Amino acid sequence: MEQLHQQVERVASTDATVLLVGESGTGKELIANAIHHASARRDETFVAVNCGAIPAHLIEAALFGHEKGSFTGASRQHIGYFEHASRGTLFLDEITEMPVDMQVKLLRVLEAGTFLRVGGDEEVKVDVRLVAATNRDLDTAVKQGNLREDLMYRLAVFPVRVPPLRERGSDIEMLALHFLEALNEKEGTQKVFSRNSLDVIRSYSWPGNVRELKNVVQRAFILATDTLDIEECISDLAAKKPTVHEGYLNFFVGTPLADAQKEIILATLKHYSGNKRLTAEALGISLKTLYNRLKEY
Repeated sequence: MEQLHQQVERVASTDATVLLVGESGTGKELIANAIHHASARRDETFVAVNCGAIPAHLIEAALFGHEKGSFTGASRQHIGYFEHASRGTLFLDEITEMPVDMQVKLLRVLEAGTFLRVGGDEEVKVDVRLVAATNRDLDTAVKQGNLREDLMYRLAVFPVRVPPLRERGSDIEMLALHFLEALNEKEGTQKVFSRNSLDVIRSYSWPGNVRELKNVVQRAFILATDTLDIEECISDLAAKKPTVHEGYLNFFVGTPLADAQKEIILATLKHYSGNKRLTAEALGISLKTLYNRLKEY
């Protein structure tokens, strides 16, 4: 982590494009934010966008904006994320979830600094520092067709690997104590970890990384009168599986995002009796993305 901090300090003073690679829950958006606030753009806007959360047919208008009347429902001109982030920093999370045809347009913006709004014919020029992130292996994403190779090289001007929590040694205990201290300060309490809890915190693998650790500490804090029992909360978390009831999926708070996505995809596929085209349409992803995910699972 000290090496990562040094990398952030060095690259922040430049305008180089940064690609953060790491598992879900490791804090990639926090690192992107740190790069922004350590840069000369710190007084301008930081805009964070989750590419996987935007339906494929809406992502171009979301990123680049659209002109009035460009499509049904476009009653006025809309400014996209790139213009909102002009002179500041744009963080594109889950970049490998962006449709390949949009990746071509993103590459052009990175090279030329200009783009067209949907339905527009006048080029818009922007000055944006781009930070992207993915939780996938880059070579695998390229081979599977989720990431264009030319875009990967353009994004990875300065690649940064964000280590999973299980590799961070005593940082895990330090972070747990930090989260507890913040909760105590907020609630005006003086709760503490049990001795056994600290042992569990050190030995558990934390597949959901820092996000999971924070959620577990908060759950244990809520349940505790004076002393937090982390082991009980971890056992509850591991035992809680998504349940399906009358077309609804119920998730336990703290479920890792990758696990939740997997359950949503499989449940939707089952709902449409294995019809992949309908499943992809319902989820707002391309058929190719669906096939890639199913191949992984």
